[in-house]
Amino acid sequence: MMRKICYITGTRADFGLMQSTLELIDKAPGLELSLIVTGMHLLEEYGLTIQDIEAAGFKIAATVAVGAHSSGAAMGRNIGIMISGFIDALESARPDVVMLLGDRGEMLAGAIAAIHLNIPIVHIHGGERSGTVDEPVRHAISKLSHLHFTATADARERLIRMGENPADVYVTGAPGLDGLTDMARATRTELLEWAGLDPARPFALMVYHPVLQEAEAAGKAAESILAAMAAGGVQIIALKPNSDAGSDGIRKVLEQHASDANLRVFTHFPRARFVAWMAAADVMVGNSSAGIIEAASFGTPVINIGSRQHLRERNANTVDVPTDETAISAALVHALHQGRRPLQNVYGDGSAGLRILQLLSETDLNAAMLAKSNAY
Repeated sequence: MMRKICYITGTRADFGLMQSTLELIDKAPGLELSLIVTGMHLLEEYGLTIQDIEAAGFKIAATVAVGAHSSGAAMGRNIGIMISGFIDALESARPDVVMLLGDRGEMLAGAIAAIHLNIPIVHIHGGERSGTVDEPVRHAISKLSHLHFTATADARERLIRMGENPADVYVTGAPGLDGLTDMARATRTELLEWAGLDPARPFALMVYHPVLQEAEAAGKAAESILAAMAAGGVQIIALKPNSDAGSDGIRKVLEQHASDANLRVFTHFPRARFVAWMAAADVMVGNSSAGIIEAASFGTPVINIGSRQHLRERNANTVDVPTDETAISAALVHALHQGRRPLQNVYGDGSAGLRILQLLSETDLNAAMLAKSNAY
């Protein structure tokens, strides 16, 4: 009998992290994969990245459209819209497992919908700390979930201290590391010449997202990053932010500077292209989880700015600074002087997908698991 797995995806980021694992599931005998697609994937101003999902050949069970998260209120309202849409989609698809990753509102809505339909929930990347609204949302998803596939041993222990049954919490590593180094095929020279920048000069990959509690200051923070890079003589490849509250301020700043000779602004890169840029960068700046988790696999120096990734486990390539031009400039000088870091990554060994596949195939999904309670 086929076990039906449904993955909910709302952003280019979560889909990119999960794509190689989804491909393993899709090809596995005994498993049937479908996706519910929502959020930024369906918005043209964010790259209409449902096209990436379609190009990968995955079965899309349903789409649930919402508007951009232009404010905290909009983010909250969209969660309500998604819960209703996901319930309809899950009642129709009737999967055996709903799989979620991370800490966004799309995943919280998916967990609320699935648990009320008595569908087992698998949560990936639970147990991590990051501060801001992301952390309580991630822990809320974990408390609604039945199986946990964590990226690190510390995350597993944290979930157990939160009352999750140790028998249901597995360390798989971060799926975003799977196949990562093989993905970075384009060379630094090829990339920079394609972008019309000088391969002989250093460049930064900038990915800076808004923080809900600091939404009003998001544009000013983006200005500080651009000013620090310009003062340091560094060229910039900048990706536009996600759709959360405060993103309009960052987008406006990037668009105002888009004609700067040393800046190139992009809405979206396909996963392989983004990974190639991350591997080639002299430094990565901003507050993306890619800097915290993935960049260490290439030894790329990372300047992590502000509170968005507060308290996450760090690799040796990361330095934390406030959203202040002077602090960012000092960190840039240090990062360029120090150069690439050792290729060590606390988030895993690049085999998470195989572990997740085995667990999805073999774990007994019994009634006792669905009757959740704290283990203490």
